[in-house]
Order: sequence, then structure tokens, then C-alpha cells
Amino acid sequence: MVVAAPRRRSPPSRKSAALRAMDVNPAPASFRRGLANAHFLKWSASDVIGIARNHKVMCAFAASLFFFMAVEYTLSMVPSTAPPFDLGFAATAMLNRFLAARPDLNNVLAGLNTVFVGMQTGYILWSWLIEGRSRATIAALFMFTCRGILGYATQLPLPEGYLGSGVDFPVGNASFFLFYSGHVAAAVIASLDMKRVQRWELAYLFDLLNVLQVMRLLATRGHYTIDLAVGLGAGILFDSLAGKYLKLRYDIK
Repeated sequence: MVVAAPRRRSPPSRKSAALRAMDVNPAPASFRRGLANAHFLKWSASDVIGIARNHKVMCAFAASLFFFMAVEYTLSMVPSTAPPFDLGFAATAMLNRFLAARPDLNNVLAGLNTVFVGMQTGYILWSWLIEGRSRATIAALFMFTCRGILGYATQLPLPEGYLGSGVDFPVGNASFFLFYSGHVAAAVIASLDMKRVQRWELAYLFDLLNVLQVMRLLATRGHYTIDLAVGLGAGILFDSLAGKYLKLRYDIK
């Protein structure tokens, strides 16, 4: 009887042994095919030129990305013992000194700003309670809830040179959250609602008053610049979210 010699198994290759030792699997074929067919590999010179020609705004944003990366990585940090640097405060330094020397004028402007806040609140409630359009009210509820959470989570110090007034909102020179500006966000929400129903003149008036409000808040150090910028974005964001909520809940635009 002939006994067959035992078959020898070929030793595993060095590559597969190394991969097993590292517990790493080779890239699947679909992944390798995806890399080989990557979108940018199909670009021609005319495609690149077309991007620069047809997407100027996006190219400007791309350039600003690299610019601000260079600024950020080379900028000296503000020491913890120093007040924050605010570009809006620097731009309104003269107006801050002007109002500091004229407290009566500061009170008048604060009172007018409080009237504007009342106009915002009145319009937002009117659009819901009288006209039956709830989007602006829902947006304001979203916005102020988020503002309360963020404002409490990070409580910023009151800016140096703050010019308070007993007739400013919140009335009585009470404490308030700095981040972000509910003044600005509510004005944006009201203005966007006005534009939806084509109350263009009233919307443009609110936009103008909002700009003046921003200047006053910077000059009196009532908000940091970032509070006002995020307030603008918050108004747009929460108006959009309120629209999505109504469409999902009631199929209302």
C-alpha cells in the first residue's frame, strides 16, 4: 500500500501576515474603484477655469479660508488678564466716549431702542393672534429658548465701558445674557415675516432700525460684536426652522 505524502500548506505571504498582525483589512475593491474614479481626476483645465469664472463667491470664500487660517495661526492670543479685543468696540470708540459724556442722550436712545423692541414683540404677536400666522411666534420661541441655554452655558463678562440705562431693555438696567443678541434676532424674524407677506416698506424700516440698534449696542457696549452677528444668523436660522416645523406638522409654508 502506497501512503501519499502529506500536502504542505504554503506559508502566508508577508503582506497578509503583517495585515493580520495589525488587524487591518485591505481596502475593498469598491473603495479602490471609487478612488480610481474620483471626481476631481476627471477635471480638465477648462473645468478649473469654469469654477473660477462661474463660482466667484465660493472662490472668494476659499481664499478667505486660507487668509484667516494664516491670521489665526500667527495672531498673538489675548492674555487672560486683559479685556477681550472687539473690532466693533474699536470702530465705535469715539461714539462710546460721546455717549458717556452725555448720559441724557444715552437714555433717550435707550428708550427709543426699547420702543423698537416693543414694536418687534407687538408685530410677532399680532401676526399670530390677529392674523393667524404663527411662524414668526414659533421662530421667536425657538430663538429665545436656544439663547437662554447658550447664554447660561457660557456667561460672558460685561464689557468695559458699558453704558447702562434705566430705560433700556431689559427695563431697569437688569442683568441679561450677552450671547447672543435677542434684540437683533427678533428684529430679523419680524422683518422676514413682513417680507413673506410683502410688507416691504415696513420690513425695510425694521432693517434700518436694526442697523441703528446694532450701532447703539456696540457704542454702549451692550453686546459684543459676535453677539450681534450671531443674533442676525439666529433670526434667519430659527425662522427657517419654524417654517420646516409648520410644514412637517401642518403642511403650512
